[in-house]
Amino acid sequence: MKVINRFSMFFLLAVFISACGNKALVEKEKKWIDLTYSFDSSTLYWPNNLCGFVHKTEAEGITPGGFYYSSYSFCTPEHGGTHLDAPVHFAKDHLSVDAVPLTSLTGKAIVVDVSAKALKNRDYLVSVDDLNAWEKVNGIIADSTIILFRTGYGQYYPNREKYFGSPLTGVEAIPQLHFPGISAEAAQWLVDNHKAKAIGLDTPSLDYGQSTDFKTHQILLGANIPGFENVAHLDALPLKGIYVVALPMKIGKGSGAPLRIIANIE
Repeated sequence: MKVINRFSMFFLLAVFISACGNKALVEKEKKWIDLTYSFDSSTLYWPNNLCGFVHKTEAEGITPGGFYYSSYSFCTPEHGGTHLDAPVHFAKDHLSVDAVPLTSLTGKAIVVDVSAKALKNRDYLVSVDDLNAWEKVNGIIADSTIILFRTGYGQYYPNREKYFGSPLTGVEAIPQLHFPGISAEAAQWLVDNHKAKAIGLDTPSLDYGQSTDFKTHQILLGANIPGFENVAHLDALPLKGIYVVALPMKIGKGSGAPLRIIANIE
């Protein structure tokens, strides 16, 4: 009896070790996709931003001690490149960047692909019909999901003219902007029906280029749902079975911040 018990114990231990080993192997083999554009001289900002990304060399080279050392400083507007829109960006007294909970920045995600329509119409607005169509094929969108919209415009980044719809900068450029966004109706539908964790897309703004009231921003951020703008490489993701980690620079009282966003294909 003791022999059998010992055998059983060793057998279970072997199974446990094997399972742990397999789990470690699976973890090692997970495929992560970087959805972030590098911040450099090519980074795109809203046309009326007074400056872009500035990167200065403070030190670089061999020191008197004989070892290599480099250090740099940078300056950037909050909103530009791949970045986070915090709720306070369009909703007074709402969450600032440093107060957005990590639970809103990590979690299961889906991709809603509207590129076939959006690439034919620069002023395309993602509709409730697009969301219903996704659900008919892929199943009901679960509550607390991060929803990413693929318009296909990521292929144009960082070409300002093709990405924004105008090569101009400055205040005079804003009326000339043409790129897709999310309709106010779709934004409200996501707030009311699915309590989305966060919303992201591969364009410069949650609202389309011709928006003057930024109603989609008002709705989503007013519901404390953060936005991810200028998200890269959405064409590398499937429509579902995704886990996203989106961590912004933790700027105190910030209305936005540079964002490092990655996705795991589960």
